[in-house]
Amino acid sequence: MRNWQKNLFSLSGLAVMAVLLVGLIVLSNILLRGFRLDLTENRLYTVSEGTRNVLRKIDEPINVYFFYSETEARTVPSLRPYAVRVRETLEEFAQHADDKLRLQVIDPLPFSEEEDQASQFGLQALPTASGASVYMGLAATNSVGDQETIPFFDPGKEATLEYDLAKLVYTLANPKKPVVGLMTGLSMGGDFNPQTRQVDPAWVIDEQINSLFELRDLSPGTSVIDDEIDVLMLVHPKNLSDETLYGIDQFIMRGGKALIFVDPHAEVDRPVEDPNNPAAAFAASRSSSLERLFDGWGIAVSTASVLGDNVLALQISARPGAPPARHLALLGLTAEQFNQEDVVTGDLTSVNLGMPGYIETKEDAAVAVIPLMQSTDEAGTIPVDRVRFLSDPNALRDVFAPTGNKYTLAARISGQVASAFPDGAPGDGDTEGHLAVAEDSINVVVVADVDMLADQFWVQVRSFFGQRIVTAWSGNGDFVVNTLDNLTGSSDLIGIRSRETYRRPFERVEELKRKADERFLAKEQELQDQLTATEDKLSQLQSGRDEGNALIMTAEQSAEIQRFLDQRVGVRKELRRVRRDLDRDIKKLGTTLKVINIGLIPSLIIIGAIVATILRSRRRKSGVA
Repeated sequence: MRNWQKNLFSLSGLAVMAVLLVGLIVLSNILLRGFRLDLTENRLYTVSEGTRNVLRKIDEPINVYFFYSETEARTVPSLRPYAVRVRETLEEFAQHADDKLRLQVIDPLPFSEEEDQASQFGLQALPTASGASVYMGLAATNSVGDQETIPFFDPGKEATLEYDLAKLVYTLANPKKPVVGLMTGLSMGGDFNPQTRQVDPAWVIDEQINSLFELRDLSPGTSVIDDEIDVLMLVHPKNLSDETLYGIDQFIMRGGKALIFVDPHAEVDRPVEDPNNPAAAFAASRSSSLERLFDGWGIAVSTASVLGDNVLALQISARPGAPPARHLALLGLTAEQFNQEDVVTGDLTSVNLGMPGYIETKEDAAVAVIPLMQSTDEAGTIPVDRVRFLSDPNALRDVFAPTGNKYTLAARISGQVASAFPDGAPGDGDTEGHLAVAEDSINVVVVADVDMLADQFWVQVRSFFGQRIVTAWSGNGDFVVNTLDNLTGSSDLIGIRSRETYRRPFERVEELKRKADERFLAKEQELQDQLTATEDKLSQLQSGRDEGNALIMTAEQSAEIQRFLDQRVGVRKELRRVRRDLDRDIKKLGTTLKVINIGLIPSLIIIGAIVATILRSRRRKSGVA
């Protein structure tokens, strides 16, 4: 009877505890709504301070619609983790925006009004093998009807998710089109060409900037940069007066952002020929610099030498009929040369440069220099005089020697610097309002190349029935637009960097795959080498035969082909074995992990509980005794 009552009380106690637990969970969901504790290694679920500042400065409500086909996405389980990541980031944004960011999560079922709405916003649907369409995009509108969209959230761009969302919010909160002030002596916008007696078309980069920003042309003689300019873009600044340099200096001191392109030797700089002295144009310098400003910041950009790179050198045809040659000073950068942690260069895969310079940081630099593009360690300097009248690219190897160092080709410059004009405006200029020290950290991007902006370095332009068709084959334009897009945002937005991803790969599995791939490629190359050798042998046998029986295969040729076929079967068996070994190793590793997680750990817990029970029972018995 006592045992029955004890069991009853025990069951009642468990029931009461269960009710209390459920009540505690419900109560915590109400009282602790919005409270989060991010214990992830890379703070994946904590937005940066720059993003918080952008969200706090929203004046008018912004409506955000996250379209995710949760029902249809069941056939694409790989999308679900990233969809959860996007939704949680948006919820975090809404929490910091103080009700100024109104988030709606919508599941656009097939043939529904929600699907029509997603289509009207211009969102892209991902077709699946089952025939269904999966939406995972975002549309947002502000109070005046402006609209911004992310057609589809690409899991491969997770590192810039926070920046992309913050940029979208900032654009809607500040709908005025950013103003870019362009100061250059080059004819980027198209100009009359005295040699062809025709008007050259505008550079494609000039057209792209015009379509995305309000572009204002500034004369190289401008002495005051208007505060309405969001970003000052300097392209090949040559022989600027002190008055113009002072205007640029004070603009940057006041917090103005700048994108600066300088070059030790710009091929696109074509000096005007003097009919009385044709040689003067060839001897004229094609270099540009802002040496006075750079000196004050503590950086230097080469003017006497260009940079060559034995790894990145592009292959060109120097003249008609000549064999292709690798030009050490024409560089084709790949993803490895870009700063993957910066939102400007994180997604770039290629940029072409033409005889670029390089950026150096002095020991007493007043700025922080963050490289955006760098050479390989197979780079070295080449005197400008050797590329000025170059006819054969192979001649550069006579003066080229790799130094083993990586050179900075483009960099982000920041820091609170002093003016390059400590005594105020030069000459009799007005010194009222002169800033001897920057009001805050400057935001400047310096690129040691100008040629990269020219069409021939990154884009193909052709005419099709009167239409100008533009096809980009390198990411030069993306770099410029990304940089301007980044600099035209607030300082808070500029400070947002790429984030770590939530995926944590199995390093051991990746190592197994890498080793298997190496073995597979080696065997594949072996097969290709054997095929090439057999073709050469057959060609030799065929070349020694008469024209009359050239089409008849000899016994020696038949034997050679059969030998190759037998070898190919053996090599392919070896390739299949390599793949089977990889699958077996991965499966074995997976089984081991399952045994540890499912069997070993619970077993240790059970054994520990049994041991604790036995020890407690023994202590009770010894106490009774």
